[in-house]
Amino acid sequence: MAVQKLDQLDKKILRMIAEDARVPFLEVARACNVSGAAIHQRVQKLTSQGILKGSQFVIDPEKIGYETCAYIGLNLKNPEDFDKVVEALQKIPEVTECHYTTGNFDMFIKIYAMNNHHLLTIIHDKLQPLGLASSETLISFHSAFNRQLPVVDSPLMED
Repeated sequence: MAVQKLDQLDKKILRMIAEDARVPFLEVARACNVSGAAIHQRVQKLTSQGILKGSQFVIDPEKIGYETCAYIGLNLKNPEDFDKVVEALQKIPEVTECHYTTGNFDMFIKIYAMNNHHLLTIIHDKLQPLGLASSETLISFHSAFNRQLPVVDSPLMED
C-alpha cells in the first residue's frame, strides 16, 4: 500500500482531529488560518484517500459489563479456510479485532467477555467449532494506554 503524500495543512488537520474528533471545523480553520470550507474539503479528501476512517464514540467495555479482555492466538486445522474463519469471526460480536500474523499463530484476535465464564463459553461454543487446531489465550488485566499514532514529518509524506 502506497504512502499518501500529505502537506503541512493536512498534517495539522490530522493532529487536531486525532486529539479531539469533535473539534468544530471552524476552530480547526482558525488554527490553520484557512476557511471552514477548505477544512471540510481537506477532511473529505483525507477520507476518500482512506487516511481518515470516520469518527466514532469509544465505549468503555468495562462500563457496559465486559470485564474480561483477552487476546487469543488461533491456529487453523486447514489454513485454506482462512477467509471462511474471518467471516465467521466477524459474526461474533465479542471479537473486536482480528489480525493476520507471522510467528506461532495463523491469526490473532481481541475479544471482550462479561467474565471468565463467558470467555470460556465463547471459546468453547463459538471459536472451537471454526476448525481450530489450537489456540492460546492471554487475559489482559488492564490496558496501560491506548492511543493514535502521531502524525510525524517524514520525507515519505511530504508534497
